[in-house]
This record gives sequence, C-alpha cells and structure tokens, in this order.
Amino acid sequence: MRIDLISLFPDFVAQIAGHGVVGRAQERGLLALAGWNPRDYAEGNYRRVDDRPFGGGPGMVMLIDPLRAALQAARAADPQPARVIYMSPQGTPLTQAKARALADVPRLILLCGRYEGVDERLLRAEVDEELSIGDYVLSGGELAAAVVVDAVARLLPGALNDAESAAQDSFEGDGGLLDCPHYTRPVSHPLGEVPPVLLSGNHAEIAKWRRQQSLGRTWLRRPELIDREALSKADRRLLEAFLAEHAQAEQTLAGQALAQAAVSADAAQDRGGPGGRASPDSGQGHGPQGESGHEA
Repeated sequence: MRIDLISLFPDFVAQIAGHGVVGRAQERGLLALAGWNPRDYAEGNYRRVDDRPFGGGPGMVMLIDPLRAALQAARAADPQPARVIYMSPQGTPLTQAKARALADVPRLILLCGRYEGVDERLLRAEVDEELSIGDYVLSGGELAAAVVVDAVARLLPGALNDAESAAQDSFEGDGGLLDCPHYTRPVSHPLGEVPPVLLSGNHAEIAKWRRQQSLGRTWLRRPELIDREALSKADRRLLEAFLAEHAQAEQTLAGQALAQAAVSADAAQDRGGPGGRASPDSGQGHGPQGESGHEA
C-alpha cells in the first residue's frame, strides 16, 4: 500500500510514522509513505500558499494552485489510481470499519489543510471524500493524517506480529464491541488480583468471560454500540449476569464509602472538629501564649 501526504509539514507525519507498527510495516515493504509540500509548487519569491478569504473574516485560506500542483505531482509519482482524502472536522467520522475499508485501497492521498482551510473549489474538483477523527479542531490536518496512517497500516496483512491482535481489538469481531480487560504478571499485586478464570487453563470459560466483559464494558461505556434486542440469548444472559454483578459491586463500594465517612466523622469529633467537643488533650482553651492558645 502507498500513502501520499500533501502537507506544509510532510516530515512531521513521516517522523511519527517511523516508529512502532507503522515503522515495521514500512520496513517489511507493506507500506510506502511519500510527502509533498505545496510550498515547493508555489510561485513567486515568497512561495505563498495562502491568502485572505473573500468576504472578510479572520485567518487565511490555502490557495488552489500550489495544492493542485502538489496533488498532480503525487498522482504522477505512481501509476496506481489514488483515492484523495481531505482531513477535515466536517468529514465522515473515522471508525474501525472505515479504517478497515481504507486498508483495502491500494493507494491513498491525504490532503492536510492549515489556517482556515482550503479553497472550496479545490475540494470539489480534486477530493474524493472528507474524513474526520473527531468533533474538535486541530491546528492542521497532519495529526489527523497520522492517525489515519496508523489505524490503516496496522490492519495490513503482516504488519502485526500476531494477526489475532487486530481481530481482538475494540470495535472488531462479533458485534463491534469494546475489548475486554487484560492482565499480565504478577498474579498478586497490592492493586488487585488477576481474575481466577484467566489462570484456569479452561479456554472455553476464558472465552466466555472475555465475551461477558466485552459486553458489559460496552454497555457501561458505549451503550450506543449495543442493540440489546439483537443480542443472542447467550449474550443476553452474559450481559444480565455482568450487570447484576456490577450493581452488587457498586452497592458494596457505596457501603464502604459510607462506613469510611462515618469513621472520619467520628475521628473529627474526637479531635474537636465541627460540632464536636474538645478532648482534654486537644490543646484548645487557655494556654500560656494567650487566651486562644496562639501568641498574643
């Protein structure tokens, strides 16, 4: 797969993508990255790439011609047809399903805007789709492009040392649920214990526990991802058992919190706190340094 980046800072994304899974994908020849700076295609002594917006207002708008020339150069660098994507908060949200679909595209060109954005005429003429990584605004499209590169590259066959790693990620697998909790050594720690089922060696029970945890975690954190009516009977039973256990745990924690609050209140009274009575040794009352016990 090849991904070209049209950006005023093409090295920025390349540096981020040079590490970890994405860097390994490049080393293995699974992914090729190329950067194109529209300033290299701008005219004039100052190589200007932006100008003020028509109609007034703050900020600057990126010019058509330098961007278009950079796009043309990127297209000409490889005969494989490319899908051009503009990184924009107004675009279609990036999801795991979308990342998987993009991983099947042989070639992408990611267009990164700056300032107030890009002249709309270029977007209409040259861009196939707009893509967003969330409902917020960044200084430019480079970080968003880096997210897309990472999300897509790790799905390329051979990028991960274990292909099952991607298959078991959040939003993958049956139902697109969140991932289950994970544990590693040591078994015992002051912060808690590893769930016994994970140490049992019973793979069927481990799979059942993981499914239940995925269902429960998704229900608690991202309920919009679950259609409870569409769940199988087995999944409904697992989810109901999880929710019952969760409710019991919440009640236990609430009781512990109330008990701790009561202990703290009693301790405050013993120390002569608000509403309490000073103990003989509390240091309150008359003292050698003045009536209040502080220096006079």
